[in-house]
This record gives sequence, structure tokens and C-alpha cells, in this order.
Amino acid sequence: MTKFNLQNIVRQHILTLAPYSSARDEYTGKEGIFLDANENPLGSVTPEDWNRYPDPYQSDSKDKIAFIKSCRPSQIFLGNGSDEPIDLIIRLTCEPKEDNIIILPPTYGMYEVSANVNNIEIQKIPLTTEYQLDTEKIIASINSKTKLIFICSPNNPTGNLIDRKAILKIIENFQQGIVIIDEAYNDFSDEPSFIPELDNFQNVIVLQTFSKAWGLASLRLGMAFGGEELIKLLNKIKYPYNINGLTQRALLENIHNIDFMHDSVKKLNQNREKVIFELKKLPYVLNIYPSDANFLLVKFTEAKKIFEYLIQQKVIVRDRSKVILCDDSLRISIGTEEENHILINLLNQYKPL
Repeated sequence: MTKFNLQNIVRQHILTLAPYSSARDEYTGKEGIFLDANENPLGSVTPEDWNRYPDPYQSDSKDKIAFIKSCRPSQIFLGNGSDEPIDLIIRLTCEPKEDNIIILPPTYGMYEVSANVNNIEIQKIPLTTEYQLDTEKIIASINSKTKLIFICSPNNPTGNLIDRKAILKIIENFQQGIVIIDEAYNDFSDEPSFIPELDNFQNVIVLQTFSKAWGLASLRLGMAFGGEELIKLLNKIKYPYNINGLTQRALLENIHNIDFMHDSVKKLNQNREKVIFELKKLPYVLNIYPSDANFLLVKFTEAKKIFEYLIQQKVIVRDRSKVILCDDSLRISIGTEEENHILINLLNQYKPL
């Protein structure tokens, strides 16, 4: 079997690329008279001072995250949401019009969008009807130009966990490229993260986010975990100050509040089960798919009409009925008890034609 070699996977010109050197690269201290970055020394238009550029490598934040995630700071890349590392990983490894990636629909849409933006061919290997990996077909589809395989678990929009043994089989059989395991909803499941496995598998990147269980969607902070050389290369090609100072400060001041995250997960998972219980009573609900996330994929007899009915009542869900293997299905995020109560009441009042 081919042995993983990062030098063969990364686009060759990036290996010799000279990255932009910011003022904070040349001096990393926190004290002094800063006359190096053309900032406004008089302060900001806001009551707080935001006139200085933030740490471009978010060292303090990574130290805190590494403690919580049981990894090394050097294994962490922070991005503007998970979408930034998704895009950077593609740009790092894939030559436009030459290389390809494999995605496994139905899945998170940004993998395809980022590949299209970068003019990268996409191989789509649908999940099985049980929303699991078709491992043999995936492995058979790998060719000499395949650089990345994206696996979302728990999967979006279906909500289910992907079988861990199947993921491991893909990892073991794809040494010529990188397997990206998107764990955006991992906090809501009991499945252990792949982060502790990173020292065993150099061809794996794990994505996580602060947008879901941590409730920081507006701050846009995503995480990529991987081998140290791989993380260095992502830092090499990112924009200099990709994580703003406000986001870094908010994280540092509040990351200790891990109890909020755990309490949120417990409450939302309880709310999810209550919503499932009520949905099962509705005659026009055909299937409620198993979920280890903070949402449900629900198949209705007339999903489009129900979607429009809920929109008219100012209750917004996602219509996924045009997505492969999600016919007549709506994706419903789990809300507060009051929000869920309103949703169920409206669905009980709906009159099918």
C-alpha cells in the first residue's frame, strides 16, 4: 500500500511559496511602542480599543483549545468558521482542472461549493439508503488524481453518525491523499472524536466548530486539527489576520464556561427527543431519521407545502427535498421548548389537501 507522503499531496509551488510576513510575525511581544504596522495610535471609534492588529496565529486561544481537546496547539488551525479551512485544504492540495475530490451526498454543501470555486473536479459517491458509506464504491472511485475525501459525521443534513469502522477503512485505503472528517455536530453525540487518532493517521484532518454546541455562530470560529506539518502549511497560505481580535478575546474570556456547552447539549438532545415524540403522532410524517445532532431530517407526504405553510407562520426550516436521498424531507433545527411547542402546534393545525 502507498505510504502517506505530504510532499506528494501538496501543490508543489506552495512548498516553496514565500508567505506574507506581517508586523506581528517579526515581533511577537505584547509590550512596547508599536510603530511597525501603520495602526492608529489614538485608539478606535468604539469605546474599546480595537486599533491594534490581533495575534495572527491565535496562540493563547490555541493553548486553551488544546487543553480542552487533549491535543497540542501545533495541531490546531483556526479559521473563519469551518468554511475557511475547507477552502484552504482544497487550495493547498488540488491543482485546478487536474485533481479531484470525493464527496458523499447528501452532505454539507460547502465541500462542493469550495471545489467549484477552485475549479476542482468532484466525484460524488452517494451514501447508501441508510445514509452510510458505500466503502467499496468509494475505494474503487479513487484514482491517481484524487486528493481529498470529505466525510461528515454526524452528517448534515441527515443527522446520523457514520459508521466508525467504515471511516477507518477509508482512511487506511487512501494514503495518497487526505480524509477530512467534519465533526461539526460531534458535541451532540456520544461518539469519540477522531482528534486523539491524529498521531496514528497522518492523512486525516478533523473539522470542528464553536458555532453549534458552544453557541458562537456569530463569531465565526472553526477549528481544523491535523498533523503539525499540515497545520504549518495551512498557516502559510491563510490570510494574515483571519481571526479578528473580538473573536479571540470573546473565546479567551468564556472558553472556561464549558458547563454551558454541556448543559446546552443535554437540553437540546432532550428537546430533540420530545420533538420526535410529537412528530410521530402526525399522520403526514412518513419518517423521522435517526439523529445525533441538534436537528432532525423529517420526511413528509407533502414537504414543499408544509415548508411554505411554516414560512407563512414565520417558522423557518430548511427544505431539503431536492437533495439526493432526501426526497420530501425538511431539516428542522431543535429550538427552545417554546419554539418547539409553536412548531408542533402549527403542524397539528396543518390540513393536508
